[in-house]
Amino acid sequence: MAQRYAVRNIRLCTKDCLCLYVCPTGATDTENSVIDRARCTGCGACADACPSGAISMAPQTYPPQQPKAAETVRALRALAHERARAEAAAAALPGRMAVALEKSNRVLTEDLLREAGYMLPQSNRVRAFLQGLADNPPGEGFPREAAEGLLRSLSWTEPEKEAPTERWRCSVCGYIHEGPLPEGFICPRCHRPASVFRQMES
Repeated sequence: MAQRYAVRNIRLCTKDCLCLYVCPTGATDTENSVIDRARCTGCGACADACPSGAISMAPQTYPPQQPKAAETVRALRALAHERARAEAAAAALPGRMAVALEKSNRVLTEDLLREAGYMLPQSNRVRAFLQGLADNPPGEGFPREAAEGLLRSLSWTEPEKEAPTERWRCSVCGYIHEGPLPEGFICPRCHRPASVFRQMES
């Protein structure tokens, strides 16, 4: 199997179609414009030929995400929590300015959470997060099937770690957190601090 494969960004594609002529296997010639990963040999001819820069080469396997210092993660999560509160406040206000504030705070929150450890969707941290959502949905109407579908469909780049032995229960809402309880942790369901969690007996 090749070490990389071609990916097309439809937004950048200007339909010059040079990729169709240079691809040795026809992987670029599909009905939905998505390059066929199974047929792609990773030669890079399509990316080299594309005049609009719409094709790039992605690795088959991503390296494990590099860890951040605990103080940095705590600061990023605290900022993300504040941005989420600002988003909720803006959502309750009328007008176009409030909509803009809501969206900008959402983007900032997502970026902070990515930097805090969820940058690579194939990492163990994301797998544990999705598994937690599937096992303990944060509320009624949560699309549990979507979380389970992502768990099945994502290609994980890190070997699965053994299940953590520590389990903590929120004394307010009953949410169960598996693994060590980090400093500055906030319950994803009721948004209470780590001090309301009680360790469960194994």
